[in-house]
Parts: sequence; structure tokens; C-alpha cells
Amino acid sequence: MYKNRLLSILYFIFILMACCFFKQAKGQQYDCNFKGPVINIDFGTGEPDKEVTAVRPPNYHKVNFVCPNDGDYTYATYTSDCFGGNWHTLAEDHTAGDADGRMMVVNASEDPGTFFINYISGLKPNTTYEFSVWFVNICITGNCGTIYSPDISIDISSGDFKIARFSTGVISPTTQPVWKKYTGLFTVPPGATVVAIKMDDNANGGCGNDFAMDDILIKECRLPELPVTVQPVPLPAKPDEVKAEKKPVPVVKQPVPALANAKKSNVDISRVPLAVNPAAPAMVKTDNLFKVPVPTVIATRANLLIKKIETEATEMVIELYDNGEIDGDTVTIYHNNQLLVAHAGLTAKPITFKIKVDKEHPHHELVMVADNLGSIPPNTSLMILTAGGKRYEIFISSTEQKNAKIVIDLKE
Repeated sequence: MYKNRLLSILYFIFILMACCFFKQAKGQQYDCNFKGPVINIDFGTGEPDKEVTAVRPPNYHKVNFVCPNDGDYTYATYTSDCFGGNWHTLAEDHTAGDADGRMMVVNASEDPGTFFINYISGLKPNTTYEFSVWFVNICITGNCGTIYSPDISIDISSGDFKIARFSTGVISPTTQPVWKKYTGLFTVPPGATVVAIKMDDNANGGCGNDFAMDDILIKECRLPELPVTVQPVPLPAKPDEVKAEKKPVPVVKQPVPALANAKKSNVDISRVPLAVNPAAPAMVKTDNLFKVPVPTVIATRANLLIKKIETEATEMVIELYDNGEIDGDTVTIYHNNQLLVAHAGLTAKPITFKIKVDKEHPHHELVMVADNLGSIPPNTSLMILTAGGKRYEIFISSTEQKNAKIVIDLKE
């Protein structure tokens, strides 16, 4: 009995672990109808390559050559003769039909950690999406003495709320390059306007733990409509076809039980007709539904309104730089009280993210919180907002007592 119980527990743990893994697309079926992707990250084409990660990963550096060293990554159109032939030669990226298309090539850092971060806006709350990505281990089987191979986990979150976590499992080296697609489903929680995608390599670096990534897609899952069966309604008979037989209806007088004995009687209540009055329609007040709590760092500091912008429906691109000398300023950014960027260092390279302004997302409040004052107080930055053909440059100063707020509204 004890042995059977132990086997049952081990089987349950195995199933639970299997459910947490990212699924390879082959043979996987969802009860969804998918249309074109709402998000497509294919790392671009041609020159120059543009940074795709919203925040530079802490243990990685971007380089501009096709064979990055340990702890480096690049956006390359190909790989060739890297590290004495230990890597596969990739003549092109995974994306079909894009000349000079790029892929992200990663040479794993010595320690496990984050190699990719991006922020996605425009997804609909209470909606299920499919996330998919392609990976290939670019190491050749047998050329490395190490046992390490890429083992990627992908976290999707909104602020402090963890939406989903997927895992590829170990991506083993091969004799020939083999791209593999991994997919998973997640549901955007109520009130979320921006979701973060973070990818970690959980294995130690070294020969064998090197890979390329391409074609990150997000598609909306639309449930198929259930078939509706319409039963034919018989037509009423013609008057001359109706032969009603008149029979006297006997009147039966039944005694009415006394009210005092009603609780003790065995009256069959299923035969008592009920008078049902239609209920008034429910009144739903949406103002306070799914209200996001105000973070402490916003509630306890002054929030100075720096700029208010009204724009037509658009996807606004926001870039944040250090204003002036690079002095170690770090900031945290909240979007509608949800954490958007955490403890990011301001440099000459921008922190970039996008916000969708439309009827479903008409109001946006960006609050920049100074994590420190750098070596030259106060914490200063330059924010550049681009919407359509308009460009806004906003100079921001914040301290440990005062935040800076920018409001963006849809023009009516």
C-alpha cells in the first residue's frame, strides 16, 4: 500500500512538472482559432541593428559581430566558423522570406541569469493569447566537453503579478542546426495594460550553452463558436382539421391546509404554481472594478505633473535617456500604478517601450521614481515621446521626495 501511494505521488509530481514545460509545437492542439499575430518580434533586417531588449540584461553585453564571446549577445544575419568550428554555420535566420533577416545570438554568461527583457502594450485584459518562440542550439554535438546546454525559462508578468511561466527544458546540441518552436498559453489579468516578457538561461555558461532565438509571436486565442441547432417549429393546424371534443370538466374541491400546520404538512409544492416577476436589470458600476492599488512610493511622495499630452489613436514610442553627464542615475517607472521598468540605469542608450493609445486604452499616467540621485544630484533624464509625426522632448528632474508624472490622453 505504501509503495502504491509513493508511486502515485511520484506520478503526480511528474505530471505537474510536465505541465510547467513549454510545449513544442509539433502535435500540440489548442481549442482556439488563431488569426495573425498581434505582436511580432523578428529582430529586424539589414543594417544597422536596433536594440530589442527594453532593459540591458545585467550579465550580458551587446556586440556587433557574429561570434559573440561568453556573456555577449548580438543580432546577426548569419554565423560562420565561430570558435574553431564548434558552432553551426547558420546561413540565415529563422524568419521566412526576409532578406538579411536578423536573429538574436547568445553566448551564455558564466552564471545563469536574464538575457532578454521586453515590455508589451496593447493586449486586451481578460483575454487568452498564445506565446511562441523559436530556439536553436548552435553548438555541434561532440565538439564540447561540457555537460551544459541551454535551459530557458520565460516569465510573463504585469507589475508584481505573475501571469505565467514556461520552460523549454534542455535544448541539446545537434549534428545539424535544428530550429524548434515552443508555445504556451497565458491570460492577461483584469486591468493590465502592459505585460513584461523576461527570459532566463538557467544553465551555467560554457561550450554547449550557446543558442539563437527568433520570431517571438503573440496571437489572440479566439474560442470557436458552438454550433447552433435550430429545431423546426410545427405549423398550427388549420381550423377545419381541429376536432376538439367537448367534455365536462369535473370540479374537485380540495381542502386548504391551515396556515398554522403548513410546516408540518406533506403538501407537494411542485404542483403549486409560482408567479415570477421579471427582475430589474443589474446595475454594474465599473469605475472601481479592478482598481490597481497605488504603490507606496507614489502614495508617499509628491507627484509633480511635468507634461500633459493629447493625441490621436496611435502607438506611442517612449525613450528615456540620462540628461547630461552619465552619473549613475537609476529610475523605476510606473504606468497607471503598475510597475513598468524596475531599477534601470540611465545612460546614453535609451530605455525604450511602447504604449498603445486608443478607445480601449484612452488614459495613461507615467510616473518616474528616482531610485537614487547619482553622483550629481538631482536625478535628471530626457524623455522623448514619438506619436505619428509628432515628437515631444521632456526634461525631467526627480528626487527621493518628489516623483515626475506625465499624462497622455486620447483626443476626443
